[in-house]
Amino acid sequence: MTSTATATGVRPFEHPPHRMPSAWALGLRQGAMELRQFFRLREQVVFTFAFPIVFLFLFASIFSDDVEGAGITASQLYVAAMIAAGIMSTSFQSLGVSIAIERDEKVLRRLRGTPMPPAAYFLGKIWLVLVTGLLETVALLVVGVTLFDVELPTSAGKWLTFGWVFVLGLTGCALLGIAISSVPKSGRSANSVVVLPFLVLQFISGVYIAIDTIPDWMLDIGALFPLKWMCQGFRGVFLPESANVLEQTESWEYGRVALVLGAWCVGGLVLCLMTFRWKNRRDG
Repeated sequence: MTSTATATGVRPFEHPPHRMPSAWALGLRQGAMELRQFFRLREQVVFTFAFPIVFLFLFASIFSDDVEGAGITASQLYVAAMIAAGIMSTSFQSLGVSIAIERDEKVLRRLRGTPMPPAAYFLGKIWLVLVTGLLETVALLVVGVTLFDVELPTSAGKWLTFGWVFVLGLTGCALLGIAISSVPKSGRSANSVVVLPFLVLQFISGVYIAIDTIPDWMLDIGALFPLKWMCQGFRGVFLPESANVLEQTESWEYGRVALVLGAWCVGGLVLCLMTFRWKNRRDG
């Protein structure tokens, strides 16, 4: 007796073909797994969140005088700058080191041999840095408002500016972190390779030193990278308009901030596509 097809197009007693979850769904699952692994490592959690808070407390407490002509204290300058540095820490530094270690331990090689789309792996990493970046920003704002008299914006426009600076800055730094993860020859050397340029950028981008005291040639180098523009954008959000006299052009330059951060999102993606490797160089 011959069987006939049902209305659904599937023959009787025949199971429908198994459909793989989408890359987006797999990316969400990968992100949840990344977050679970992150929060299980207590030392890593404490260091990640405490590092910028401790530096903010130290610098803002030592340099707490009023900034002449700007209508703010030096402490308030540090709050805005450390938010930007915290975002770059949880994205650029975190991904640059962790991916290099995963490559060295052949985790990436094993993942590449599974049916999981490569996009799902990177989506998982983006979810990780998005959540940790948000949590760190909230923690820094709580410290800034509580201890250093930072006033939160009251207008929707300021919060909108905060939103796009946060998203563009986080995305650009995350892509740059993925790209630089291919530079270290081993997981053991990843910290040295990634932390040094990040530390230098903090000094020439207005994180630890007021922007009006940094030599112009250093600022010009810092302007090539996203950290300087994130600092400037967040200063425009959390500081009064009178403070823009400290900037090179005495303006927050939101258009240029958006242009540079957007360019780093595109350029970072290109760098990732050109340089990312699933295996160590010694593995061929």
